[in-house]
Amino acid sequence: MPAPLRIAIAVQTLAVFLTPITAGLLLTVPAGHALHSATAYTLFVVAVLHVLIAILVWRPGGGSPKPIVPAAVFLGLTLAQVFLGIAHVTVVHVPLGVLLFGFSLVQLSRIRRPRETTVTAAA
Repeated sequence: MPAPLRIAIAVQTLAVFLTPITAGLLLTVPAGHALHSATAYTLFVVAVLHVLIAILVWRPGGGSPKPIVPAAVFLGLTLAQVFLGIAHVTVVHVPLGVLLFGFSLVQLSRIRRPRETTVTAAA
């Protein structure tokens, strides 16, 4: 997996990790709403960038198109999550947030570093 795609998935996972933390702040401090809103929109922007990077790695970069589908699905779920949060539909918003975190962790676990090539000396 190319480095830009690995970075996008790592940043996405960090953003989706921070979002429920700010949701807790939403319930406890006056500035919590602004913080949760900021992390939610940050996650949305990161998800859009993830899709764009996946497309750029595929088309001009000559890589595989396989990472585009999970990136697009994550973006769609994130968009639904934002709308559900704005509509205060917490009965779906909270479980979907857990699903997003799990989905991002699965993507993160599939990141593979390039194998180091070992050169064996001919005897």
